[in-house]
Amino acid sequence: MTDTAHPLVARARRLADELLLPEAGRVDQEGVPASHVEAVKRSGLLGVVAPVAYGGSGAPPAVLRETAEILAGACCSTWFVQTQHHTPVQTLAQSELPVRERLLGPLSRGELLSGVAYAHLRSYPRVPVRVRREGDGWRFDGAVPWYTGWGLNDVMLLAGVTDAGEVLFAFTEARDQPGLRASPPMRLTALTASRTVSLELDGLRVPEEAVARRLPYEQWAPGDRARTLNVGPAVFGIAQAALSLLDEEFADPLRARLRDVRRRAYALADTPQSPARTEERLAVRAQAYEVLGQATTAAVVAGGGRAMALTGRAQRLAREGLFLLVQGQTAQTRRAHLRALAGQPVPRT
Repeated sequence: MTDTAHPLVARARRLADELLLPEAGRVDQEGVPASHVEAVKRSGLLGVVAPVAYGGSGAPPAVLRETAEILAGACCSTWFVQTQHHTPVQTLAQSELPVRERLLGPLSRGELLSGVAYAHLRSYPRVPVRVRREGDGWRFDGAVPWYTGWGLNDVMLLAGVTDAGEVLFAFTEARDQPGLRASPPMRLTALTASRTVSLELDGLRVPEEAVARRLPYEQWAPGDRARTLNVGPAVFGIAQAALSLLDEEFADPLRARLRDVRRRAYALADTPQSPARTEERLAVRAQAYEVLGQATTAAVVAGGGRAMALTGRAQRLAREGLFLLVQGQTAQTRRAHLRALAGQPVPRT
């Protein structure tokens, strides 16, 4: 479903065909290797939407989406590790604080890989990670339930909530250090290879000059909720990969449905957020997951007993599809998806 002729799309396709797809089965069982991360760094894909002035490509969102589809369809674990990087880049690009000049260039050029630790903010008013002023810096305490890319990332963008109800984002090194300890890697049904851990924070100190963003939770949350309403491009990448395992007789009808929901999903993603279209976004999101499930199920059916082998691509894609059902999930999207599965109308909001 190539939409653009951008050089980074061709580069992503080459990386997928020559490295990620041939190694995906082994990676699924053994973990994303550092050599994969180095290949992604060299490709320039970490700077796809980064400012040109800082060494990035400054490409439009459509290019980021298409390269994500390609990488996810080839090796979802590698895609998931590198996709964390784009949020720190975009955060710094919009920041006016000193950390921008220190890190935006290295992150845009792919010299450093960043992870993120902020999804726990969606639990508010429960506060898993508390931030307090300490001297001329900040102290983080609490627990981060999920952190992806441990041992592969160079830095992380860590978030917490202050006693005043502000969210604070700051960078720190992605390694065990005083006040920060990682769990052993989690064993997951899918994407165990992504080296996902939990983090224990017990007095982690971060200097003021590492802060990238600070604002009231009530100002941050609406933008985050709006982003979760959109369909992630990995959904379409995995579905397309699954359909490639079918005979055209069976793939074509599903491919037509996939093209239609993809077109509508991306049109909504390019439309300014409006409460009036929330119901539509949630409905399209549910439809995309429905096609994803049909595509991965069809791939398993077509593969027969061979699809149950851990070396089988169909079962891996099906497991990755299950992961995408909950990746970036919020209470709102969960309820809407369950209503769609139960045949109930999505409520107007």
